[in-house]
Amino acid sequence: MPNVYLARRVMPRVVSELESSFDLTVHDAESPPARDELLVASAGMDGLLVMPGDPVDDELLDAAGAQLRVVANHAVGYDNVDLEAVTRRGVVVTNTPGVLTHATAELTMTLILDLVRRVTEGDRFLRRGTPWVWSPTFMLGSGLAGRTLGIVGLGRIGREVSCLAEAFDMRVVYSSRRPVADVPYDRIELDELLAQADVVSLHCPLTPETRHLIGAAALGAMKTSAVLVNTTRGPVVDEAALAEALREGVIAGAALDVYEREPEVHPGLLALENVVLAPHFGSATAETREAMGMLCVEGLRAVLLENRCPGNALNPEAFEGRG
Repeated sequence: MPNVYLARRVMPRVVSELESSFDLTVHDAESPPARDELLVASAGMDGLLVMPGDPVDDELLDAAGAQLRVVANHAVGYDNVDLEAVTRRGVVVTNTPGVLTHATAELTMTLILDLVRRVTEGDRFLRRGTPWVWSPTFMLGSGLAGRTLGIVGLGRIGREVSCLAEAFDMRVVYSSRRPVADVPYDRIELDELLAQADVVSLHCPLTPETRHLIGAAALGAMKTSAVLVNTTRGPVVDEAALAEALREGVIAGAALDVYEREPEVHPGLLALENVVLAPHFGSATAETREAMGMLCVEGLRAVLLENRCPGNALNPEAFEGRG
């Protein structure tokens, strides 16, 4: 059997399927392996199943050895992978597109509703034991009907969020590098979107161009009544600038599921009432996490057992070049 290293605890069915096909070594913990541990454990492996927090770079590839053929990344995003380095060495990388779209879109809408209706803020208020009575002006939020949702990056998840938002009678606009076919939404420039939107929802990948895409200038371009939601990648937002903007009333609120230096959260955000914070669980349903794991299994089997390029390969040229 080919040797495979699994860098985190995953769903039981996924482990069972891996064990049936491979000589499996597992880092059986929810926390990541230390870098030194990952380097040692990768040595001699034919395949790796890694998580977004596990950098796949020349150092790891050197440690694994020339026999490494495939890295299955347990995520859609792959900013943790040096794609040029793995391709140069003939190592195929797969990701998990499609199966987490609806779960992440649901979480995005949950955060939007939580933020504008002040649900988490109200929960904290009650848990503090603050005296209160109902009144017509108590803890007023805002509705979504008739509001404008600005989607930054209209990929699979952005489109699903847009569909869900339509059910709340929201108007949707989007910005992206290129037009998206067959959608009924207006594509506008980012600065125009920031000026128009009541809710700005981020769904763009993390690239050198999108790192700190939302900083002080972008936040200053938003309405003072607008809110920001980030369920894509933490470094798309400059958290220090966001904390200051929220503290100074530049925008009305923010909801985050991802963080710039995850798992750390900027301390300036922790003290604010107009912020909803979630621990990166956009795809965290049992069904979705199992489906993500099974896509990883399929990618590993395709390369190591069936000698074929998987359909979710990010760099099919690596398979062709090694063949």
